[in-house]
This record gives sequence, C-alpha cells and structure tokens, in this order.
Amino acid sequence: MRIVLLALALAAGLGAARAQAPDAAADPVERGRILVVANCSGCHAVGLDGDSPNPQAPPFRSLSERFPIDALEETFIGTIDTGHPGMPVFKASQEQIDDVIAYIAAVME
Repeated sequence: MRIVLLALALAAGLGAARAQAPDAAADPVERGRILVVANCSGCHAVGLDGDSPNPQAPPFRSLSERFPIDALEETFIGTIDTGHPGMPVFKASQEQIDDVIAYIAAVME
C-alpha cells in the first residue's frame, strides 16, 4: 500500500497541470494523464510501456499488482503523505483524484 500511496501522491500535485490544459476538461482520463505526466513521470513510468526513471517507483500500469483500483480513492482522502524520502505531500481535489484514478485504470495491465 505504501508504494501505491507513493505513486498516487505524486499524481495529486496538480493545480499547475490543470491550468495548462483547459481543453482537456471533457475527458477525465486525459485530465488524469496530464496530471500524472506533470507530477509523477519524473519518478514513475506513467504510460503503457517503459521503465520508471526511479527504479524504486513502480510503473503505474502495474499498480493493480499491489492495490485494487477500486480502493484507490480512499488512499487520496485528505492530505497524502507517504513518508517516502523526497516525496512531497499533496492535497488533491475530488475531481483531480477521480481523474488520476481514471487514468491509472486506463493504463493498468
């Protein structure tokens, strides 16, 4: 669960990515993609293939091996702080949480 929190916490950093992509507002998966690329891809592989830049950060597509997708929303309630070194603490809106989960569900193996 700690690894999932780590992966998702980065995905929740958020306001700047939303401001950069007003045209993506119609598709939650695309909004989630924009958020995770902007906030998570420095450590995690966020697409359908490739290795994570940080070998300790699991690719988003493999998160279902560690945590059921339908339980991820509970992970995001309130402030996310995994305690991982170098991992920032994030606050996310419900819409951002939903978008990130939609994206992760779309890329999971």
